[in-house]
Amino acid sequence: MPISEQCVVALTWTLKDTLGEVLDELDEPIEFLVGGKDLLAKIEEALQGHVAGDSIDLHLEPQDAFGDYDDRLLFLEPRDRFPADIEEGMGFEGLPDGCNPAAPRDRLYFVSDIYPDHVVLDGNHPLAGIALRVRLKVHAVREAAEEEIGRGTLGTGFFRMEVTPPDDAPPASPTLH
Repeated sequence: MPISEQCVVALTWTLKDTLGEVLDELDEPIEFLVGGKDLLAKIEEALQGHVAGDSIDLHLEPQDAFGDYDDRLLFLEPRDRFPADIEEGMGFEGLPDGCNPAAPRDRLYFVSDIYPDHVVLDGNHPLAGIALRVRLKVHAVREAAEEEIGRGTLGTGFFRMEVTPPDDAPPASPTLH
C-alpha cells in the first residue's frame, strides 16, 4: 500500500545536523498518522507514494523543521520558584506560578542555565534554528482506523513539544510544528 493522506506509517530514522553529527536515532519502528499532527509537513510530503521498504533522505531547513531560534522565548526566573534538585536540561510544562506572566503557558521550557538567584528557561524547541538531515525508513503502511483519524494523532509526534492547556485556558494554536 502506498503512503497517502490518513494512513498509518511505521518509521525508523536517523537525524543528523548539517555537519553529520547524529542527533537522534530511532531503531525500532514507531507508527505515525499521516495527515494528522504526528509528522512535520515536509516529512509527510516526502513520504507520499512511498511503500514499505523504501528509504528517503531529506534536508530540512529550520523553517521546515522546528523554526528559527527566537531569543524572545528566553526567560530569567527566580531560582526559588524551582525545585532544589533542578538541573540543566530539565523540562517544564509552562512556567511555575510567580514567573513572567508574559511567557506563553502552552510551551515546554528547558533549563539552559542555573545561577544562584536565577534560572534561565528556554521555550524554543531544542532543534530550533538547526538545519537537519533525516534518513527515513518505511517499515509498514496501513489504513488508519476511524478513531485514529478522529484524534488526528497516534500520540507519537515527530519531536513535538506541545502542551495541552488546562480546560479553563483560552484556546491557543499549537506552539511548535
